[in-house]
Amino acid sequence: MRSFSVAVLLAVSAGPLFADVYKCVNPNGDVLFTNDRVEAKQKNCQPITVTPAIVSSPPPVRGSDARTPTPGNFPKVEPQVQQQRDNDRKKILETELVNEERNLQVAKKELAEQESIRLGSERNAQRMLDRIEPFQKKVKLHEDNIANLRKELGNLR
Repeated sequence: MRSFSVAVLLAVSAGPLFADVYKCVNPNGDVLFTNDRVEAKQKNCQPITVTPAIVSSPPPVRGSDARTPTPGNFPKVEPQVQQQRDNDRKKILETELVNEERNLQVAKKELAEQESIRLGSERNAQRMLDRIEPFQKKVKLHEDNIANLRKELGNLR
């Protein structure tokens, strides 16, 4: 009961969530907005009404209505043309995949060469790690590219 009365007291004592806003225009034409009532009276400002913006999002769409209908004037592509475009895209992705696999093999070879080099002056392990880090990054980049190309090829119809 006590918490209920505290909640009611807080609700009653809470003021409005908006303030009066006044628009003032000085002789030079400069516009000033203020919420200070005394300043507004001194400068002969006009009150303006500010309504809170109501932001709402549409309800989620479910089922077969999830797709947005295509406008009637939207350009259409003939099925044969789209099939040719899809085939071209697939060839390009396959060529890129072959190139990335080749680049990965070269990067792995360069990394292995760098890891096998043991200079007498490079006894510091951190210095060796710093030297081979760019080669490791290059291998990782090509591995990521290959994974993404395979994923994209898998998404084709």
